[in-house]
Amino acid sequence: MGKIKILIASIACIFFAAGCVSKDQVKKTLVDNPDILVEAINKNPKEIIEALNTAAQAARAKTQEQAQVDEAKKLEEEFKNPKKPVINEKRAIFGPKSAPITIVEYSDFECPFCTRGYNTVNEVKKAYGDKVRVLYKHLPLDFHPMAMPAAKYYEAIALQSAEKAEKFHDLLFENQKKLTSEKEKFLDASAKKVGANLAKVKKDLDSDEVTKRIAEDKAEAAKFGFTGTPGFLINGVSLKGAYPFPNFKTIIDKHLSK
Repeated sequence: MGKIKILIASIACIFFAAGCVSKDQVKKTLVDNPDILVEAINKNPKEIIEALNTAAQAARAKTQEQAQVDEAKKLEEEFKNPKKPVINEKRAIFGPKSAPITIVEYSDFECPFCTRGYNTVNEVKKAYGDKVRVLYKHLPLDFHPMAMPAAKYYEAIALQSAEKAEKFHDLLFENQKKLTSEKEKFLDASAKKVGANLAKVKKDLDSDEVTKRIAEDKAEAAKFGFTGTPGFLINGVSLKGAYPFPNFKTIIDKHLSK
């Protein structure tokens, strides 16, 4: 249907350029008399297809160009009016408290795109060192059955040690397939591996504090328009999706330049 509309518009433009008739008139004529289109297609199939492809490519290019313009405007607006997530210093935060750049990540331990995000954040940490810190927040998606249990384990471990929670976080993303296949067995083994007290972890899984943290993370993600994972706020400027390192660099460098 989209190609037919493009075809009608293209033919209308041709007629309009050739004589004193409005595009609307030509389009109405073609819609009321579709046999004209059928005959044109039957007699010139190759030319019609080429015209459609050219028009479709031009439309895609224009759409992409507009999307880039809109994205640039959105970023500029967020630099002026950054989003303000809650930064609870009692939670596990990867990196020094004095870091000028805080990345808040809304993520799902079972999401493959979040593994991409994990790898990109590691690139960022390697490139910027002590200038960056990361606060991992939770947006477990309903169709990832192990996402919520993993989030609970992470926060229960974080109550014991931020350092152990970070190691646990890394283990899960570096062995995501095991999380899906081995489930709680893998979570228990990973908790032990990072040196957490597993008995206490089990006790704290459904504690008020763990439940509250995850619920608040999900509510905050929704507030900022994050409906999928991963999502990032870089000093309040958002990236929605598993963007590559250059996108992070552009935002971080602009923040640091100030």
